[in-house]
Amino acid sequence: MKFSGRHFPKDIILQAVRWYITYPLSLRMIKEIFAERGITVDHTTINRWVIVYAPQLEALHRKQKPAVKRSWRMDETYIKIKGRDCYLYRAVDQEGNTVDFLLTKKRDKKAAKAFFRKAIPQHGQPEKVSIDKSGSNISALTSINTTLKDKEPKITIYQSKYLNNIVEQDHRFVKQITRPMMQFKAFYSAKATLAGIEFSHMLRKGQYSDSESTKPWEYFYSLTA
Repeated sequence: MKFSGRHFPKDIILQAVRWYITYPLSLRMIKEIFAERGITVDHTTINRWVIVYAPQLEALHRKQKPAVKRSWRMDETYIKIKGRDCYLYRAVDQEGNTVDFLLTKKRDKKAAKAFFRKAIPQHGQPEKVSIDKSGSNISALTSINTTLKDKEPKITIYQSKYLNNIVEQDHRFVKQITRPMMQFKAFYSAKATLAGIEFSHMLRKGQYSDSESTKPWEYFYSLTA
């Protein structure tokens, strides 16, 4: 990660990014907090920092993210972008650990397949996937099963509201953080910010190396050391 050429030191930039993706604070709230500490920074500058560095931090974490279990709960939630509904596909394992996420403009078979194409190479093929009654999700998983070779085990598909409660409850953290943001103005900024929010959420869950002796914020800053 490169910080050269910035008008603020790395620690200030990273602190602003961490606050925004971890706590339900608006950009203007973070601007005021810095002002109390004698640091003058515009909220639009903080927003640019988030868009640039949040996805980079998530990408660094992805390289050393611990393995997840093979039973997934997958669902999507609405994200408002410039007045229209977009969809954040998400999955957690049976212990509530985040598997993966993907922001899409549509909610259909193509979007669901794109989510699995992102998640499976990183974590391996799941043994079971629990979904809601969405026909597009069923079609996506069925399509994936048809591409598997005869000797490869098929993904068992469950349609269970009870089993999916865990991922629906997990959506709440994302909603809590995005609520003060009102709504995103562009898809690219939403994608970048949500990558950071998901990354921060995984740290809260302890999904990082040496989580027993390292605090989440210590791991966060260590990624750019």
